[in-house]
Amino acid sequence: MRVKDVMTEHPVCCLPGTPVTRVARLMVENACGAIPVVRNETEMIPIGMITDRDIAVRTVAQGKNPLEMSAREIQTGPALTVGEDALLQECTLLMQRHGVRRMVVIDARGWVSGIVTQSQIARHLPKGHPSTS
Repeated sequence: MRVKDVMTEHPVCCLPGTPVTRVARLMVENACGAIPVVRNETEMIPIGMITDRDIAVRTVAQGKNPLEMSAREIQTGPALTVGEDALLQECTLLMQRHGVRRMVVIDARGWVSGIVTQSQIARHLPKGHPSTS
């Protein structure tokens, strides 16, 4: 099975200059905990990722005002990516190696086409696979 078979397609993305408050609203509106940061509106090339945890740890926990911050200030980058045609096992190994629970999925152009999460992969790997234990 391939990443494209289990990923969430067309995730909402933000730009580096997007206010952190807008990123948080996008998470609420789209019931997600991570938003890819893309280079610009015409080239959906991922340059980073913002998670709900990033917002808490890189703003509030450090005494910074999230109302005055943009995505570029708190994003994790560069973005960790996997191709749509990668095998789920390959993706799982990448996620384990980098200690992440989600990956940005890219198409042949290198543009964001989806997001894949640990839980999506776990639901589709065969029982007894080391990644499902």
